[in-house]
Amino acid sequence: MSQSFDASRSLTALDQNSTLIAVIEMSKAKWLIAALVPGLKRQSLKKIDADAPALLKLLQRWRDDAGQAGHTIKRIAVAYEAAGDGFWLRARGIEACAIHPASVAVSREHRRAKTDRLDTEL
Repeated sequence: MSQSFDASRSLTALDQNSTLIAVIEMSKAKWLIAALVPGLKRQSLKKIDADAPALLKLLQRWRDDAGQAGHTIKRIAVAYEAAGDGFWLRARGIEACAIHPASVAVSREHRRAKTDRLDTEL
């Protein structure tokens, strides 16, 4: 029996101690990036101008932060809204996944507005 391809399933196991995970909310002017950085107790959250070199610099800074905390980053996994322009990330060797916003189950109890901050919560 052949199995169908399921893009929602990663073929690589997640090692939380060596994987930097980032979620990007992309708009034309600004990008909001939330990340889980191994070795850091807090969730990192940063708003930057919509600029590819600035994003790469931020990911490198978080990689360095993990290294200072004793974690070597072997994998960077990034998710972004399907409407965003994140396809260039794969060309840079970053595992990137486009996600349709309506496909993510999020508890919005007591939250009326849909905001970029809510979209990037991990």
